[in-house]
Amino acid sequence: MTAAITTRGLQKRYGARTAVQALDLEVQQGTVFGLIGPNGAGKTTTLRMLLDIIRPTAGTAAVLGADPRHGGPALRRRIGFVPGELRLEGRVRARTLLAHYADLSGPVPHGEIDRLARRLDVDLSRPVRALSKGNKQKVGLIQAFMHRPELLVLDEPTSGLDPLVQREFLSMVREARDNGQTVLLSSHVLSEIQQTADRVAVLSTGRVVAEGDVESLRLTSRRRIRAGVRDTNHEAMRNALAGIPGVSHAEVIEGDIVRVSATIDGDIDPLIKLLASSTVVDLAIEEPDLEESVLALYGADAEGAVRA
Repeated sequence: MTAAITTRGLQKRYGARTAVQALDLEVQQGTVFGLIGPNGAGKTTTLRMLLDIIRPTAGTAAVLGADPRHGGPALRRRIGFVPGELRLEGRVRARTLLAHYADLSGPVPHGEIDRLARRLDVDLSRPVRALSKGNKQKVGLIQAFMHRPELLVLDEPTSGLDPLVQREFLSMVREARDNGQTVLLSSHVLSEIQQTADRVAVLSTGRVVAEGDVESLRLTSRRRIRAGVRDTNHEAMRNALAGIPGVSHAEVIEGDIVRVSATIDGDIDPLIKLLASSTVVDLAIEEPDLEESVLALYGADAEGAVRA
């Protein structure tokens, strides 16, 4: 399989601070590659170097077979990009703005802009400045996808989107991969990565501290449980929770409905069976945020990234 993106020893320094250090990445064509990590880990800096928005201090990068520093407009037309801080302003209507982007990006299939607008539920007849943050984000997604580029570089692409649109976006990403396009997706939303990425790199303090698929990195092994149960003794429940491997931050609040909350790292079955021994009134199982997962698994390395 051919690599769509390759970096070797990629580095970016800002004075005495190193944002990205000795970064080696390889993203295969026709795959979705997730780039994750805490704030300050170097994700956005990496994407900007790959797109020649900023220049590296050292190291090399190849994007679709070309050096980003010399690829020019011909290379950029083969890429769709959604920046992490999307700013769209002005009196121009969204449709007019997208037509302008189409002139820059190259051929857009007939009807593609309207098709994407329907999927994302955005009104393109409105002036850009009148759009909400979420609708501006949708326009940003349309401009990235509309010319069906070989490579999609998406930096926190679902910021401001409601859950239904997020789900539609994930379908768009999977369809792009099925069509042979490559997707580099930076996100702090673990479920996005879990549902779409073929491979994941965890960045911390500007370097890769782990790489593999989501399951092999154990990013989904930690979950929070919140439940309400009846017909139970709260002290007995508290003692039973203490005996379950991997349970931490357990709390049991007495009442007509006993409220149970805990974090579990690993096998969830013993905790579910304990709750099921009583009458379960409500139950919520949540994944922690990505930053918590990375800190839990990669400790001091990730903690340094959070402070940066």
